[in-house]
Amino acid sequence: MQGFSAKLEIIDGNPFVHLPPSILEAIFSDAGKTKGAIPVKGRVNSKPFRQTLMKYSGHWRLYINMQMLKDSPRRIGELIEIEILYDKSDRSIEPHHKFISALESNARARQVFEQLSPSRRKEIVRYITNLKLEESVERNVKKAIDFLLGKGRFVGRDKP
Repeated sequence: MQGFSAKLEIIDGNPFVHLPPSILEAIFSDAGKTKGAIPVKGRVNSKPFRQTLMKYSGHWRLYINMQMLKDSPRRIGELIEIEILYDKSDRSIEPHHKFISALESNARARQVFEQLSPSRRKEIVRYITNLKLEESVERNVKKAIDFLLGKGRFVGRDKP
């Protein structure tokens, strides 16, 4: 794990830090890529985190959310300590069995789901999978299928 200090900055309302070029290059080397989202893990001020390194407006940024750093939007300009490395762990999410069953029984919804971008599919799967109550799962699986069929909204989206 490589460490550095960085000033907390903000862009479009999102706190972030820039990574030093040497650390960024090490992460690229470990990840085997220099494009797309790169999963990372580490510590911010000694608190562990899992996050995704993103390129935005031509610069790679580590976004610092409030789980990583309490009150991060109010701490702009503060110097924070970061330790970071590429996270090679599997971050895939298994869809809830009720969502899989619903897709298997509705070919049109399955076809639309398969045509969605990987990030949109992951968003839907993550939302349903993270629900705790079975009633919520059932209600949201129905909403997701309706959404895929063009009826209504789901996860803040109007159309698939």
